[in-house]
Amino acid sequence: MHKTNEIQVPDWQPVLHGARVHLRPLRAADLDALHAAASDPLIWAQHSERDRHHRSVFERFFAGAMTCGGALVALEPDAGRVIGSSRFYDWNPADRSVVIGYSFLSRDHWGDGTNRDMKRLMLDHAFRWARMVWFHVSPGNVRSQKALERIGATLHDRQMVPVGGVPSERLIYRIDRAAR
Repeated sequence: MHKTNEIQVPDWQPVLHGARVHLRPLRAADLDALHAAASDPLIWAQHSERDRHHRSVFERFFAGAMTCGGALVALEPDAGRVIGSSRFYDWNPADRSVVIGYSFLSRDHWGDGTNRDMKRLMLDHAFRWARMVWFHVSPGNVRSQKALERIGATLHDRQMVPVGGVPSERLIYRIDRAAR
């Protein structure tokens, strides 16, 4: 946690270690390795931006991650290979909430518990400051919806949310610290 004029500001780019994944702050030098992990079109098949596997589209995604102040890169614990990323964003100190999203993992880590481990690490970290964590999910992304429900998130609302500056329909899930 950082102190700014005696106000504690959460650290949204921690280093976190789990059994299946390690998370650390995203760096500009990660672009090539992260794009390699993201270059499989099937990763993005249920997302609203289905062409994110293309380098030019992915570079916009990466630039947004670099500027958000909460982007993390996911690494295999033993090999250190980049396998995906996620972000903390939209910290609201008034209601003590934050959003976790823009998460993806390479397909060789689907269904093996890596996503659950990544979300557990991020939720444990977020709940040091937040009372609730939000997730914005594309309505067509059934895989993410099911994964969120498996970790205890509940569907709260359906809203238009700016994604890359464009209003996009999203399912809004949440997990409350008190319910964990």
